[in-house]
This record gives sequence, structure tokens and C-alpha cells, in this order.
Amino acid sequence: MPDELFTLAAATSGAPASAPFGRVLTAMVTPFLDDGGLDVEGTAALAEKLVDDGCDGLVLSGTTGESPTTSDAEKDLILRTVLDAVGSRAKVIAGVGTNDTRHTSELAQAAQKAGAHGLLVVTPYYSKPPQEALYQHFTAVASASDLPVMLYDIPARSGVAIETETLVRLAGHERIVAVKDAKGDVFASSEVMARTGLAYYSGDDALNLALLAHGAVGVVSVVSHVAAREYAQMVRAVDSGDLRRALGLHRRLIPAVRGIMTRTQGAIMAKAAVQLLGVVQNRTVRSPLIPATDEQVALLRSDLAEAGLA
Repeated sequence: MPDELFTLAAATSGAPASAPFGRVLTAMVTPFLDDGGLDVEGTAALAEKLVDDGCDGLVLSGTTGESPTTSDAEKDLILRTVLDAVGSRAKVIAGVGTNDTRHTSELAQAAQKAGAHGLLVVTPYYSKPPQEALYQHFTAVASASDLPVMLYDIPARSGVAIETETLVRLAGHERIVAVKDAKGDVFASSEVMARTGLAYYSGDDALNLALLAHGAVGVVSVVSHVAAREYAQMVRAVDSGDLRRALGLHRRLIPAVRGIMTRTQGAIMAKAAVQLLGVVQNRTVRSPLIPATDEQVALLRSDLAEAGLA
């Protein structure tokens, strides 16, 4: 990029006015024991390691946390364990989204009772509701508790996008304050940021720099399991207008993003990555997921080494 563009970026940059859930959040895996049971000690240890590494927020019981295969009671225990471990040092966000409005509202109320700092609510999946139904779903869930809400827009998984006009309407709800954006449409995201006060968080590690450059306040990252410090540096570089440094960090982390997010399902490889780094004891996942193979782990080790992370 020409030097004059870097100069322009520096002149027009600055930290976002509002980052309600922090700047570098990890969509945290859920550690399991060898027999598939919940590893409570490992959950606390992983949360502490991530915050020590530079995360100021953790998102629990999302897709990466294998929410489809953890029970409501396990979700509550995960949340309380992480709050006890790091709740005084980082925002702890509870993933409560399901494709059932009543169940999601119940989970939101349970998360508030447990002490969560906010909620992540994914687009109802599989049933592909129309936009008016999405609006009613999200407003009902946001009204079910007193916690601030981050919407999760990920049409590749949910089957339906939250359209721009729907997001603009949802921004009028006092507790809907943020979006985890994995839509893959930077222009659409830019328009919502321009028209609302919603705080945008990149929910796609491949697009972290792009969305930050367009005004996102932070990231909800899977690769931050191993690169929290680097993403914190990227956020600070964009804030200060140092796009050359931000671009350098982005390019350095490409092998890690490739290794964790493209070879197979992200939760599988994120868990393998933290096992490689000695943070958790195993890479056990629950069916229908399967653990990373030895061959996949060998490739991941090489990817992380190339990125300077192992």
C-alpha cells in the first residue's frame, strides 16, 4: 500500500467509541476428559491462560465450545467456572442461542442468574426464519434478561443472514449492542456500522484485519487460542493508524488461520492447537465431531511454527 494511504489511515484512525465486550475475545473451546466428560479444571486453566495472553473477553458455549452437545446444566457449570476463574479480569459472554425462542430466553435468564456479563445469540439455525421472525426472535430474547446482547450473524451455519434492514431495526433495542459478524460481506457490515451504533466484532479470523479497518471494535476469534497477543497487537495497530504493522501481523498469522480454520472443522483444530501448546491434556471432542488425526496435528504443528506460534 502506498505510504500516503498509511498516512491517511493514521490521520483518521482512533480507538472505537464503544467496545462493550472488550477488544480481543476468544470463542473458547470446551475441554473434555478422556471419557468425554466436562473437564472443569481444564476449563478454568484454559480461561486463565487466554486472559493472561491478552484476551479481555471470552465467549463460552458457542459453536467452537461444542454447544450442540453440552447440556444446559453443563453450560451453566462452564459459565460459573470461567466467571470464578477470570470474571474479575475479563468479560465473560454466555452463548445462549438455539433455534427455539423459548429455550433461548430460558438460557438467557439462567446466564444472568449465574453472573454472565453478556449474551451471544446466534441466528436460529436450520428452520430459516423470515426476517420479521428473526426480528421478533432477537427482540424477545433481548427482552428476557437485563444483559447486553451480541447478535451472531453466520449464514453459512444458520442458513439465513440477518439482513441489513433487520440489523438496523434491531439496533433500536436498548440491550442489543453488538454483532459478531461472520457473514463474509464486508460492504454489508460497513453499511450497518455506518447507520447504527452497533459494535461490530469480526467473527471470521480470515477477515479480522478487513473488518477492523472498516470500523469493527474487536474480534471474537478462534485462532486467538494461540495468537491472543498478536491479535491484541493488531487491534492496537489499527487504533493508532499503523496499518503497515497490522498488515504484517495479518500476514504472519495466515498459516495459523489456515491450519485451524481450513483443514477441518474449527473446534476440532482449535482443541488440537491448545493441546499442542500444553494447555489442555487431550483433544477430545463429542460426537458427531471427531478428534483431529495425527496427520492433521502434524500439519497444524507446522502451520503454527510457520506463524511463529510454536
